[in-house]
Amino acid sequence: MERKEEPKYNDMHSLYEAYNELHGLAQELETPFDAPAVLVVGHQTDGKSALVEALMGFQFNHVGGGTKTRRPITLHMKYNPLCELPLCHLASSDVDPTLAQEKSLQEIQSFIEAENMRLERESNSNQFSAKEIIIKVEFKYCPNLTIIDTPGLIAPAPGRKNRALQDQARAVESLVRAKMQHREFIILCLEDCSDWSNATTRRVVMQIDPELKRTIIVSTKLDTKIPQFARASDVEVFLSPPACTLDGFILGGSPFFTSVPSGRVGTGHDSVYSSNEEFKQAIFIREMEDITSLEEKLGRSLSKQERSRIGVSKLRSFLEELLQKRYMDSVPMIIPLLEKEYCSTTRKLNEINKELSTLDEVKLKEKGRVFHDLFLTKLSLLLKGTVVAPPDKFGETLQNERINGGAFVGTDGLQFPHKLIPNAGMRLYGGAQYHRAMAEFRFVVGGIKCPPITREEIVNACGVEDIHDGTNYSRTACVIAVAKARDTFEPFLHQLGCRLLHILKRLLPISIYLLQKEGEYLSGHEVFLRRVASAFNNFAESTERACREKCMEDLVSTTRYVTWSLHNKNRAGLRQFLDSFGSTEQSAVLSNSLSMPLCQESSFVSVANEKHDTKPRTDVKLSQVASGVDSSSSVQTTETRLADLLDNTLWNRRLAPSSERIVYALVQQIFHGIREYFLASAELKFNCFLLMPVVDKLPALLREDLESAFEGDLDNVFDITNLRHSLSQQKSDTEIEMKRIKKLKEKFKLIHDQFISHHVMSSLSLAPSA
Repeated sequence: MERKEEPKYNDMHSLYEAYNELHGLAQELETPFDAPAVLVVGHQTDGKSALVEALMGFQFNHVGGGTKTRRPITLHMKYNPLCELPLCHLASSDVDPTLAQEKSLQEIQSFIEAENMRLERESNSNQFSAKEIIIKVEFKYCPNLTIIDTPGLIAPAPGRKNRALQDQARAVESLVRAKMQHREFIILCLEDCSDWSNATTRRVVMQIDPELKRTIIVSTKLDTKIPQFARASDVEVFLSPPACTLDGFILGGSPFFTSVPSGRVGTGHDSVYSSNEEFKQAIFIREMEDITSLEEKLGRSLSKQERSRIGVSKLRSFLEELLQKRYMDSVPMIIPLLEKEYCSTTRKLNEINKELSTLDEVKLKEKGRVFHDLFLTKLSLLLKGTVVAPPDKFGETLQNERINGGAFVGTDGLQFPHKLIPNAGMRLYGGAQYHRAMAEFRFVVGGIKCPPITREEIVNACGVEDIHDGTNYSRTACVIAVAKARDTFEPFLHQLGCRLLHILKRLLPISIYLLQKEGEYLSGHEVFLRRVASAFNNFAESTERACREKCMEDLVSTTRYVTWSLHNKNRAGLRQFLDSFGSTEQSAVLSNSLSMPLCQESSFVSVANEKHDTKPRTDVKLSQVASGVDSSSSVQTTETRLADLLDNTLWNRRLAPSSERIVYALVQQIFHGIREYFLASAELKFNCFLLMPVVDKLPALLREDLESAFEGDLDNVFDITNLRHSLSQQKSDTEIEMKRIKKLKEKFKLIHDQFISHHVMSSLSLAPSA
């Protein structure tokens, strides 16, 4: 029986070339092509870059302590026996990877160093970049591999002084984790430890690949670990760790062990090797020395299985065979993916051509009117309620809403606990969020009590009348109550307007999302969309401002003129207090009786035109209210009794406890009457003059703004000139993209046909002759 033939060198060369182009295309277009590659993951001191150089057969990057790699470096390596020296091409971000520029090793090294220095000067959050540096290499010592060298993981020390390094560690780990998410990547996990219980790099890798099914574990710096083992049993465990120790089913069945000799290639005085050939020979010698040292420690010869895991050359062969198999197995799956991408790109090109054909005034106006109607439909839908927009993306919890739209804060500077508000933890938007904000306003403002009153405030509020210098405690109570009510409730009015305006403005991006989701979005017409957004935001701001001014008028009127039928809501409580208060302190009540009766049903008013600026105060215990004493019952039978009454009510300004309590109670009654009226008035007016105009006034205003704009220069509305230029550029880029995908698709089809033909020929050659 004849041995099964392997694919010819030229066939494999074409396969590697095709996958290199596929990987570049996937990076450039961010397309999820399954292009297998080896992703090297390790900590800074694990010898990661040194191992990559040993696999390549030549040195090109910085190696040593600290952060030497700040961007992933993708190396498309191809074995080429004709290349005596490494032939390198660098693909920059602005150049098509298939048209990469040829660079020398020194130029590539300078480029990598410059990138590292540029990123090092950035802030901590930007010192690492996920964008790959793509290098193509052909060399007689290169394996056929695609290797991605990632920045080294960092294990910073705790403490505030190491915060910068801790930020860098999080940034690197986030970058590496994102790269490991690609399921087609083979993860090369580097561990620099002599005890497999210490899972330093595996801790990160197993978060993405918990069972290590696509992970190869490599123990680096073997030459430094062998002298550490005192017993042969320790070496046995190290070379063949128990399955429970590694917690998974790693590729290859067991770890690989490598050593890379130190020293750089060059002609300087600090160089150890004069050429890459000498460097490669040193790697081979180190491999033989490691095998000899291990056999001496074990007191026996290594088995064939054990030898197959020791040395860079064994790891390189294993990776090459594994990647080749992945390449060949993936070819049939790559072709339909390329076909799908080609169809998608074709549709994209047709849409661009369609856009270019509709760039005339009549069609653009019609598109603008249609978008206007659809936009208003989405606004109405959001207010009425919908679940089409994802809450995790567009919803806000009450805590987030307070941060972004402002919180309801009283004069004491404290916020009401958000957890006590219904639906506080739910992520809401649209009408549901509006309703929750209004409910919180009712809850917070409805629970506000009258701020404390000092004796000094009472005495100062008495003042002097324009015709006599006596005291009028009903006027005093009105002056204090309206001043405190105005100072307490006015901030809430501004806070309510700010919060509801924030909620209304959020309707715009959510509506745009719904239009995009349904394919009704005017992509490319940013000038027109900005105009619609500006008109909507201006309408919301002006409507909120007008509504708030109406509410301010109500607040000013109810704190300018006290009407007892409106402000004194709790007359039953007033009478109850009078009975209890009068029975114990009747003489005090008579001496401090008010100048006008308060119990009668008339709408007698007391003017309070004075304004007082008061500091925020905490709530106090409410006093009881005392009614006025009927004038007919206060007539004294003696002139002495009458003189005492006049002395206590008009001429004596010493504030007795009974008089103080009467003023406290009356201020509270007036304050609470203002609160109830303010709360009902504000809610009604915001509903009528802010919410409803979005439904019944906004459509006409937007249409009027649109038609007015259409009467002028249409280029100012749709920016036709720039739009035509942008679409033409998109068309050119898409056509180039189509050609690249088509070329790559045909190349993979050819490779697939060659493999099938090769398989058929092999089967025929192995078939028994008739």
